Amino acid sequence: MEEPVVKIAEAKTHEILADLLKVDVLQEALVNLLEVNPTDKDSTRLMTVCADLQRVFSESSETPGTNAGSDAQKGTEAAKTQGNTTNEAAARIQEAGVRAIVSVLSCQNNCYRAHFLASILLNLVNTNAVSPKVVCICLLADENLKTDHDIFWLMAFGLIKKIISGVDYKGVREIMKMCLDRARQLPTNLRRSQLHLVEALLGVMSLIFDRNASLLPGYFIVNELLKLYPDYKNWPHWSMSSLLTDFIDKFRRAAQMLSIVGRPKLRPIVEHSGQNSPSINSWKLDSLTLKFQLKGALPYSPELLEAQPGLLRYILKQPYSREMVYAVIDIQKKKQRCNALEEQLVELMVSALDDFSRSDALTGGAASASPSSGTAVATPDHHLCTCTHLSSLLIHFVLFQLISFPCLVMGLHAKLESKGSNRGRDHLMWVLLQFLSGSIQKNPFSDFLPILRLIEVLYPENEPLPIPDYTDSRCALQMSAMCILMHILKKAQTDNIKTPRMLPPVFKNHNEFLQSLAHNPQLPLMTAGATPDYRIALLVNAYSTNQEYFQRPILTLSESIQGNQKSTVPMPGINCVALGSTTPLSMTLLDSLTVHVKMSLIHNIGQHINKQAQHKSGVALAPALIETYARLLVYTEIESIGIKTFITNILPLVFKSHVWSLLHALLEMFIYRIHHSPPQYRVQLLSTLHHLAAVPLNTMTQMTQLHLCMESVALRLITGLGNSEVMPSLTRFFSPDTKPNLISTDSEELNRVLVLTMARAMHVTGKECCDTTGESARWCVDFLKVVMTHTPHTWANHTIQCFPPVIADFYHQYAAPRENMQTLKKAVEEEYRKWMSMSNETDIIAHFSLQHNTSPLFLCLLFKMVLDNDRVPPIAYKVLERVGPRQLAAHVRTLCDFLVLEFSNSAGGQHVTKYVETMNAIIWVYNIVPIDRLMLCLALRTQEGSEAHVCFFIIQLLLLKPCELRNRVQEFVKENSPDHWRQSNWYDKHMAFHRKFPEKFSPESILAEQGTLTAQYQTLPIYCSNVCLRFLPVLDIIIHRFLELHQVHKNLETILERLGMLYKFHDRPITYLYNTFHYYENKLRERPNLKRRLVVAVIMSQQEIHPQGWALTEAYHQYLARPPDDIAWNPDLSYYTSLVRRLVHTMQGKAVFPSIEWRFNEFSSSGAHALHVSCVELMALPSNPTIVANMLMDVLLRGYCDIPTGEMIEWVNAVGLILTWLPEPYWIVVHDRIIDLLQHPTLATPGVGTLDPFSMLNLEQLESCLSDMNAALTLAIAHAFWHHASFGQVGRIPQLLRERIRPILTTEEQLVVVCHLVGPFLQRFNNESARKVFDVTKELYEALAKVDHSVTELKYMDPICDVFYHIKYMFTGDSIKTDVEGIIRSLRPALQRRLRFITHLNLDSIENPSNNAPGSTTPAHTASTAPSSTPTNATSNTGTVNNTSNNTATASVPGSNVNQTGSTGSAGSVLGTPASSLGSLSGMGSSLGQTSSVGSGVSGSGGMSMGSIAAASSLASLLQDTSPINSSIS
Repeated sequence: MEEPVVKIAEAKTHEILADLLKVDVLQEALVNLLEVNPTDKDSTRLMTVCADLQRVFSESSETPGTNAGSDAQKGTEAAKTQGNTTNEAAARIQEAGVRAIVSVLSCQNNCYRAHFLASILLNLVNTNAVSPKVVCICLLADENLKTDHDIFWLMAFGLIKKIISGVDYKGVREIMKMCLDRARQLPTNLRRSQLHLVEALLGVMSLIFDRNASLLPGYFIVNELLKLYPDYKNWPHWSMSSLLTDFIDKFRRAAQMLSIVGRPKLRPIVEHSGQNSPSINSWKLDSLTLKFQLKGALPYSPELLEAQPGLLRYILKQPYSREMVYAVIDIQKKKQRCNALEEQLVELMVSALDDFSRSDALTGGAASASPSSGTAVATPDHHLCTCTHLSSLLIHFVLFQLISFPCLVMGLHAKLESKGSNRGRDHLMWVLLQFLSGSIQKNPFSDFLPILRLIEVLYPENEPLPIPDYTDSRCALQMSAMCILMHILKKAQTDNIKTPRMLPPVFKNHNEFLQSLAHNPQLPLMTAGATPDYRIALLVNAYSTNQEYFQRPILTLSESIQGNQKSTVPMPGINCVALGSTTPLSMTLLDSLTVHVKMSLIHNIGQHINKQAQHKSGVALAPALIETYARLLVYTEIESIGIKTFITNILPLVFKSHVWSLLHALLEMFIYRIHHSPPQYRVQLLSTLHHLAAVPLNTMTQMTQLHLCMESVALRLITGLGNSEVMPSLTRFFSPDTKPNLISTDSEELNRVLVLTMARAMHVTGKECCDTTGESARWCVDFLKVVMTHTPHTWANHTIQCFPPVIADFYHQYAAPRENMQTLKKAVEEEYRKWMSMSNETDIIAHFSLQHNTSPLFLCLLFKMVLDNDRVPPIAYKVLERVGPRQLAAHVRTLCDFLVLEFSNSAGGQHVTKYVETMNAIIWVYNIVPIDRLMLCLALRTQEGSEAHVCFFIIQLLLLKPCELRNRVQEFVKENSPDHWRQSNWYDKHMAFHRKFPEKFSPESILAEQGTLTAQYQTLPIYCSNVCLRFLPVLDIIIHRFLELHQVHKNLETILERLGMLYKFHDRPITYLYNTFHYYENKLRERPNLKRRLVVAVIMSQQEIHPQGWALTEAYHQYLARPPDDIAWNPDLSYYTSLVRRLVHTMQGKAVFPSIEWRFNEFSSSGAHALHVSCVELMALPSNPTIVANMLMDVLLRGYCDIPTGEMIEWVNAVGLILTWLPEPYWIVVHDRIIDLLQHPTLATPGVGTLDPFSMLNLEQLESCLSDMNAALTLAIAHAFWHHASFGQVGRIPQLLRERIRPILTTEEQLVVVCHLVGPFLQRFNNESARKVFDVTKELYEALAKVDHSVTELKYMDPICDVFYHIKYMFTGDSIKTDVEGIIRSLRPALQRRLRFITHLNLDSIENPSNNAPGSTTPAHTASTAPSSTPTNATSNTGTVNNTSNNTATASVPGSNVNQTGSTGSAGSVLGTPASSLGSLSGMGSSLGQTSSVGSGVSGSGGMSMGSIAAASSLASLLQDTSPINSSIS
């Protein structure tokens, strides 16, 4: 029913206009030639026409609702629905009416009639009869709006300019886009007579772009422009290019405030678990374009908008970077091809070839080179992207279908063919061989044809290549191309495909050599001490897909390490033997094998272990097999069949078979030999170990040894978790509602260590700085509750003081009860009397073996027995056997408390010595409690005050006074090396140590000696461990406990002096020292001697196995060589400069550190190593943290002139990285420097500086003109710091703004700096914690208000307001509207106008402060009085913002578009009364009378006087009476 009504309204409108415009023939012919002044009759006719039109609109809009009365009682919802329908119908009717008027207007060739029709539209808008938006849209959408209809063009844009201020901002945006489309119609070559058309359009666009008019947020405009014209080309018309370009350029300041300084050149440190990097969100790239994921379409610098392939290649180049690659380009193993990743891998391979060729030139083909590294062991080019790493990336990405192997090879072919170089070709063939050898059997032959074309390009020689020297490991590289051809030929033969090409003559000698090896019945293996021989490696590499020739050599390799039953060798312990092979396969040989061969070898080892588990053989695995298996597990390219299979298949199978010797061997191998395993596997193993607690170990004869091993492995797994790994691993495997996997149900010590590890990780990663009521804090409390449920415990106050606030608060609230010491003493005395009085062996065993359920005191009784009698009765071992190793832990805890009690009450001197001798006998003579287990328990007991001092005193005495532990440590350190991967005789040295210091595991070993065991006792095989290695993680914990109590620091120095040499075997010495200095910074700050002693103990003990310069700088070595009391060292700026330069050069890929085997190093890359050793050295300096941090920043702020050209951002990146990884007392100096910058007179005092703040902070611009860069560099350092920072560090920004910055803000320049500081990190806040975005935004509004009230003039309010709009539309939306509305209302009117769209303020409320209160109602439209027939709700049809729009249309806005756009209307009102509105439209046609030809083509100037046409004046009176048109245009 609505469509007919619309048509009727449209028809009636046409009728009214037709009647209005009807004139006779004479009037039609002469009206353009006359100048007639307007009369009152014209105004009356105008009002009559408008009233008629309003009546038409009103009556038509009421028609659809005529039947609504009968339905009035259907309820409120029906009424609302009917009302909405009525409003929609009214809107369509009004639009149809306006469209009818516009259609008539567009056909007018008479400028006076066009004026009158335009006046009608203006009057209808002015009286709220129609929406100004509808009028504007209809005008712009009319098909006659063309440049050849100049009258309509000028009238349309003139009218739009008059009424657009009444349109809501969404409508203005639509109008702007339509104007841009119309601009395309302008002719490219403009005539002078057409300039007025351009001016009319530019007038509207200029008004829309006018910031003072505030018709539309400029943020919307620039977004639209950059979406339509992203490359600043193809503007709609050249005449508009200046306007559009200038407007976009004004937003460059806002874009600068939202950009990180030098972001394209910033680089991260890649760690083992890159996805857990604390700042991973900072590095994300679009997976298709490799561009930064910037928010909003703003004119960012070209460098920010470009693709960032260099960043992805840098990450790809680092070892163990796969997980970080996934996180950065956010592909998450979707098995969807990523072209960008494929392209960058090609680029990486091509660039690596140049590195490989330079390495070959340096080494001259030395035999020490390894095909896996592509470099000699001694060459300094250890940083190169190795062949092994490239192979691992290639295999992994192709396996997950992220790249296409044929496409990658074709990409390499194209690159290398155009390059015209074949340098490093053998290395490339080796990389491709790794993938091909393992996949060619499963993929079609066509996938590998591109390799043949690549070989033709890289090997163009016509003469045969010489046979390589098979005593050099490089022979595997040199033969790799021939091996590829052998696999392809075999594939073609298998698939019955005729090969398209014959074997190239260049490989003739290689082919003949391989054929001779295949038919050689005897293949020599590499043996220790003999000349290397890699012929077996060449054979298996070439024939791994040909079972006819492959089985014999691979079985030879497998049997060489597996041994056989005919030959056995002894193992440490009692009645323990292993298969006789003791020499593992060397790393150089393993590196010379392809991935397919390694997979076959590791598969054979796995099958052998499974057979041993099924047969439950009493002969242990060969030592050579264990060592070789461990070496194979380091290869990341075979991770799925290597470490993953080991954790998920082999270990569970061995455990299920209850072959404890195998389980013991595999656990030892994993914990002492595997250096870089993904954290999920380590946490999964920890969970498995906790599940083993359900196994009844009392049924085993080796229960004590196995339990000791599992506890030691669990301890190493927990303490070995990296700081960025702890929380992700715990949250992944732990849920309060499920059975705990990572929490021990019975070991208080392991749970305590887990709490300490979590506290350390929270502190180092900055999570302790976060809100203690957030989600992570709640999770932490839930975790601790579960821990307390299983193992209730407390901590000493000196320990709690070091905890993060969340953990400290928890333990203050959930304190577990402690046992009374006097009660303990009485209980021990009572039980000892029972022991002395009981004589029945069965009763004794039954009574004392069940004590752990009530009062675990048996070890206290043993202490008194040995103290009184110097012996342990045989029956005591039977009690211990019945107690079992798990329950014995409770007895050990009680013993520790009892020892503290006894030592506290001793008379000193002789008594103390006797106590020490007694405990020494219990540990070393009677083997009742291992030293590592006792020390761990002592160190973790909760002791306060003097009792804590006594406890630490006992630890020191038991460690140092007896010689047993010291002798073992000295012997082990002297005779052994931790570089197990380089050794072929580890077994011999291992056995020698155990023969000299045999270990017994009580009570089984003692009962076996007494002959009381029912079965033959056999210790579990020990392949790697000994008491020294088991004690090392305990020593780590002891040192930390001593650091917590400053009164025992001197005692700690003594322990370090005597036992510090053991750190030669620490698998993570730098990491341990870094964590220690970081976590206990406040404890060590005033203890420079202790810091130096820690450095000597941990780092200097490694100097025998590492070359000079591997960690510390020469300057620090000189400091260590000083006398102990000489600690007065304050390094100058050159020291800090050299330290930063070392990190910069390392990240650039230069050879700074000596050659390091990263696969077995604690760090996976030179960058991570350089960063950690630099931080350790800085924290170890005898200087205050504030001094150190300031000197670091002064490397740039004072020494920027000495930094090489083009490297400034790289140095900024290095300083930011170092500060990020230092404790809070260091990095808080960044906040101090920010405050200093804001208080600098240039910013704090208006008019002092010569540069505006945007230029002052533009580092690139200042660097090019050699200007003072202190302010820009301070900003750059802050950006680099926060870019690398953990969320705990960057999360301090709101507090910095609230507590330190806001109180000192007084100038607009300061506010600009603040926006520069925090603007770029809103996106990171949005990704990690939306609440932080709200906090920062509210602080920025508060800062704006403070500055607004402090200054009289604002020069930069446009870019500042642009930033606020960016925040609203990209991050906050209306979430904080209520919080900031009051602030915006308190600002000066100019700011309110610019920010009015954030809180939907209207211009009237801005200009009338009395209405400027939240919740005040919008005043009614007062420009004119509408006829009574006009519906009062007519304006509601334009949407939700029409009230604002209409008031905007009538408001008096000083300085707005009313007086700035060339309007001839009254300055007091945009739209006057109906009478004056006719006159106000006259300005729309002023240019028409001056520049265009109208009607008969006669043109005039000024008021259109006709000159020579005298006859026209005689008809003036007639036309004046009959014409309804106001003909005055002057």
